[in-house]
Amino acid sequence: MKEYMKNRKYQLDTKENELFMKELREDLLRFGHRFPAPGGGSYYLGDDGSPWKDRNIETWITCRMAHVYSIGALLGHDGSRELAGEALSGLNGKLKDQKNGGWYAGVTPFGEIVPEKQCYAHAFVILAAASGILAGIDGSHELLDDSLEIYDRYFWNEEEGLACDTWNTEFTVMDDYRGINANMHTVEAFLAVADVTGKDNYRMRAGRIIDRVIGWARDNNWRIPEHFTKDWIPDLECNKDHPDDPFKPYGATPGHGIEWARLITQWALSAYGQEGTDTKTCSEYICAACELYHRAITDGWNADGEPGIVYTTDWNGEPVVHDRMHWTLAEAINTSAVLYRVTGEQEYADDFECFLVYLDDKVRDRVYGSWIHQMDDHNRMIGTVWPGKSDIYHALQATLIPYCKPELSVAAAVYKMSANSV
Repeated sequence: MKEYMKNRKYQLDTKENELFMKELREDLLRFGHRFPAPGGGSYYLGDDGSPWKDRNIETWITCRMAHVYSIGALLGHDGSRELAGEALSGLNGKLKDQKNGGWYAGVTPFGEIVPEKQCYAHAFVILAAASGILAGIDGSHELLDDSLEIYDRYFWNEEEGLACDTWNTEFTVMDDYRGINANMHTVEAFLAVADVTGKDNYRMRAGRIIDRVIGWARDNNWRIPEHFTKDWIPDLECNKDHPDDPFKPYGATPGHGIEWARLITQWALSAYGQEGTDTKTCSEYICAACELYHRAITDGWNADGEPGIVYTTDWNGEPVVHDRMHWTLAEAINTSAVLYRVTGEQEYADDFECFLVYLDDKVRDRVYGSWIHQMDDHNRMIGTVWPGKSDIYHALQATLIPYCKPELSVAAAVYKMSANSV
């Protein structure tokens, strides 16, 4: 990867890099300003940041925009507080099911509901509410209380230590599919709740999910099974005929291995990394995180002779979908920085530098702003899986997490930094 190294602009902990990250961050926050829909919620954004009003207003996108503009408010970005409020008003309004409880998957341009209740979306409601509390956005406390009550009642399975995936709209029929993606964002949300409220039972739940994921990954050469039966038996052939599905792709997803590595590290440091705790156990989890990261980078980066991380591989590590997704790069930036801070090993700082050079060369859109969300194996923009630029969640976090305390969720870390700077 060292062929991509250029200058201090891309090197962690240089003044030049801090300024570069700030430039990226402000570009992203400006790009997303046009997301609010009338009456609250977030439109899906196009390549130039204009709202695609013919698409559904989706709960998970609305939550992400509430989260990032709550962070924007903590950073002092003009207009962020109002924008976060617009998103949260949608979550407390038209996206909320007043009859059956919980949140619709979305609403159509004609005001009709999108059926089903998704664990994935509900995890993001929790995250949005927690970030909104830190930023002082009206309605955030009530939203967090409601979202945790619904999540605990319908999605969390205390016996299994995992979350189910999907219910029908009325919460009367649970789908047999079980998925690891929703559980990953549940870990993210639970860690945020623990940081914001002090409710450490949610941190303990996150650890239970993590233990299951590490076990499955270790038994599968550190490639994480993504899809499961209702009995949590890995379904390694799921979607083999539709390998580029945006939420349920076939095979291993290197980007998720990378993202899990960061979340595992965050959890281990918050649970065991403090003075007087079990540092040996903390170290074991960080070793598992390093295994996941190395497997994903070995399988995914430059796997076909071109820079970038492929979307999916088969169970032997051979690329299946060669497209490059922006979120995978964002998570690689985050995790390489976090593992460098935790281990002190230079290879991670070198990786971070390479990822940023690739971002600046190929992925950053200097015409319209934000990052190109999908490119082919020759790094040309395409939109077969992720057309447009739906939100700025992954990219914005990648400008912050490398400089945040690795034991804290990102909004909590930014909150502490902003409080200390006053």
